[in-house]
Amino acid sequence: MTEAFEDTAPTGPELSDYDRAHIRLYARLLDATADGAAWQEITSILFGLDPRREPERARHVHDSHLARARWVAAGGFKDLLRRPA
Repeated sequence: MTEAFEDTAPTGPELSDYDRAHIRLYARLLDATADGAAWQEITSILFGLDPRREPERARHVHDSHLARARWVAAGGFKDLLRRPA
């Protein structure tokens, strides 16, 4: 997939433009995690990172985006359903 991404996903209380642009990535990340894929495999496939070369960065990217994906899935997505006024 290797689309452009930040090392740290947003953490704010509202859905950001970054979140909107990465909804598919979040969904794939949640699916892979639910299927029991190792974080190393996930970062390699979804982010194009080599966890052997950059283990700290790869783990941070994975954990940061997984936390945000879980937040979106738990309720952050509601902003997607709102129509602009």
